[in-house]
Amino acid sequence: MAEVAEAARVSRQALYMHYSSRAGLLVALVRWMDEEAGIVAQCTAALEDEDPPAALRRFLVLWLRYVATIQPVASALLAVRRNDSDASTAWEDRMAQLRLGHRRAAQSLEEAGLLRDGLNATTAADLSWTMSSVPVWEQLAVDRHWSASRIELYLVDAIVAALIEPD
Repeated sequence: MAEVAEAARVSRQALYMHYSSRAGLLVALVRWMDEEAGIVAQCTAALEDEDPPAALRRFLVLWLRYVATIQPVASALLAVRRNDSDASTAWEDRMAQLRLGHRRAAQSLEEAGLLRDGLNATTAADLSWTMSSVPVWEQLAVDRHWSASRIELYLVDAIVAALIEPD
């Protein structure tokens, strides 16, 4: 907090008056990033598509494109969240919001009778959320040197195939 206050040219006291804790500052930072990108509004609009598979695809494309931009910050939070409760708080705040989007997409698929046999909306949402996660994106991009467009293409198709009953 001292380093942040110094960089912002404010006192630590002023920083603590606005953000009661380091966790509060981290949560505000990641929420600000999401707000600046408009990702929540874009994903919400995508999920309003009346065609559940199209809504899922649009939602996933938006999310995966966003992962490409937030990956450095997200990876930093992930790297320390097990030992840093403030980073964990920030991470969980954003993941809770994201899981709601996956849940909404899966619920629409379930209501339309399109989920693969044996899946329910909760399980489908968990699968979609995990398969499109920052660590999966990072492994493909960093470890396997896939381009963001290649990740988007294959992950979206894989998730749709995993969730939706084939015709």
